[in-house]
Amino acid sequence: MDIADIATNDFVEVDVDQRLSKVRSIFERENPKGIIVTDGDEYAGLVTQRELLQSHVEDSAKVAALMKSAPKVERTTNIREVARMLVEGGTKVAPVFEDDALWGIVTADAILEAVLENLDVLTVDQIYTDDTVTVHESDRVGQAINLLREHGVSRLPVVDDDGQLSGMVTTHDIVDFVVRDMNKATLGERSGDIERMLDLPVYDIMNSPVRTITLGASVRDAVSGMLENSYAGLVVTPEENDRLIAGVLTKTDVLRALSYTEEEHLDVQITNINLLETLSRDEIRESIEAVVQKYQRMSVHHAHVRFHEHKEKLRGTPLIQCQIRIRSDRGQVAGSGEGYGAENAFYVALDKLERNVIEMKDMRSDEIYKGQLLRKLGEL
Repeated sequence: MDIADIATNDFVEVDVDQRLSKVRSIFERENPKGIIVTDGDEYAGLVTQRELLQSHVEDSAKVAALMKSAPKVERTTNIREVARMLVEGGTKVAPVFEDDALWGIVTADAILEAVLENLDVLTVDQIYTDDTVTVHESDRVGQAINLLREHGVSRLPVVDDDGQLSGMVTTHDIVDFVVRDMNKATLGERSGDIERMLDLPVYDIMNSPVRTITLGASVRDAVSGMLENSYAGLVVTPEENDRLIAGVLTKTDVLRALSYTEEEHLDVQITNINLLETLSRDEIRESIEAVVQKYQRMSVHHAHVRFHEHKEKLRGTPLIQCQIRIRSDRGQVAGSGEGYGAENAFYVALDKLERNVIEMKDMRSDEIYKGQLLRKLGEL
């Protein structure tokens, strides 16, 4: 299946010289997945709410200062390949081209809607992320923003004094709260006082109650709930306690599962691949395979490598955070690390991954999950 029937030419577009104040008002009014930025008749880039949240750029600046590149796809590109490109580009929307001209966009939601019926073969526990970043009810909004930036996530489960789930705060919630019209009556005496707004407790802006999904539920049911309610992710809980956080399932997790391949070598996906300079995809794959192959009793289905760039630099080289996560028949194993430059960060994370793999005991091989998944997704 390709994306010819799910791509759309109904999208929001602004010129590179448009002011950020205008872009922010578009997000508040229309809440698009992303805004395409053009320079004349040419595609220039993309801007999303995440860029707005991470930006300290003034409203008077031009959108060109904030836009980022996004993967370009053709209308006939295979849907699984587009899913991979969205994951690796760290975006939920990509420009679609036809005969080298910008035709429209394709969104993660459109892909998930197209494959929804095929997702009943998967259960949440097979693809969810168990390494969850949380925030406390009393933590400040500014602290939540820093966590979103540091971990490159779009949502934070909120916990109470007992460590139980009590709410959810998302990038959209914070953008809507912080950058909306300062004259809105709902802000009362806080109008115009950004610092006081950032000092408010998360409890004041979180969403509650929270939509959850259990570990044993089907991915089809989870995605259906996300699409119906315009959620980007759900908190995952064990069957016996819907306030105990087991992890998070996001649309990105599902897209990643869609793009699993049946290649003989280890399937590795890289998020923010544009940060690679001295490393290649093959070098990353071979390094992870070298670690995995030391432990033959461990059956590894897939690996995900994520890079995140911090603002700090050393002699012009940015501080990079790298997280490596592998999915095996014994669950998920991860390793993370930081370093100046992607290569340095990757090998620090790889060393941590190997140490964590060694700690796993009594590993056994089980290819049933991979076989079911690939057979079902092969129908797409």
